[in-house]
Amino acid sequence: MGNRPQELRALLDSVAKQDGDPVEVVVVGNGAPVPDVPEGVRTVELPENLGIPGGRNVGIEAFGPGGTDVDVLLFLDDDGLLANTDTAQLCREAFAADPKLGIISFRIADPDTGETQRRHVPRLRAADPMRSSRVTTFLGGANAVRTQVMAEVGGLPDEFFYAHEETDLAWRALNAGWMIDYRADMVLFHPTTAPSRHAVYHRMVARNRVWLARRNLPALLVPVYLGVWMLLTLARKPSGPALKAWFGGFKEGWTTPCGPRKPMKWRTVWRLTRLGRPPVI
Repeated sequence: MGNRPQELRALLDSVAKQDGDPVEVVVVGNGAPVPDVPEGVRTVELPENLGIPGGRNVGIEAFGPGGTDVDVLLFLDDDGLLANTDTAQLCREAFAADPKLGIISFRIADPDTGETQRRHVPRLRAADPMRSSRVTTFLGGANAVRTQVMAEVGGLPDEFFYAHEETDLAWRALNAGWMIDYRADMVLFHPTTAPSRHAVYHRMVARNRVWLARRNLPALLVPVYLGVWMLLTLARKPSGPALKAWFGGFKEGWTTPCGPRKPMKWRTVWRLTRLGRPPVI
């Protein structure tokens, strides 16, 4: 968004310091001018904010149609930085060793405390963020995706704008036979924040949750999944304005187009269940 030039420079410096072959970089100005960047870093300035998935999809195209000029795409939040110099090399090794590995989710840690928030561990059993494992989704601002995944299942859903776009891609990838790993040894430093800092958080989370289900789940599971999430939301006792925004988004999710529907196979439902997160929660 162009409002964190110092943090962006620190991120770019951390990418430049990666071991092995240089990592090609593009910075997308999502409806904002791009600050000064180091020589060799490509830039794209969009006239309007396309949202997180829309901006990232534009960045992918900077590496050829569908990103086909490269084998792996890294997505990194502009206020984070890679904690170690071996992250890119670890990604190369992981993808080379496992042909069915499609996506890697990095561990996000606070740069001052080293702690990882529970919400940044993409599984239900999140008590030990230092444990790597196979998972069913990934973190949008700290990940690596094999380009072939995008070629097979498509990119991030532009219409989501913000929230749950990663899970939409993850479910499509898993349905196509790819796997997702959470790697505790691949670390992105990022200040501890609350997602509710975004004014549109509650509406977008609810709307996109409905869209996610409508697009990807077998019809039988759609009401189950959304019913469970409604109960969880109420159990968390959000404030009155937050709850009003949430229900507004929930209604919007049912009354607006969600994009193409392609329900996952029942064997994918079983795979998600075996991985510890059945698609009803």
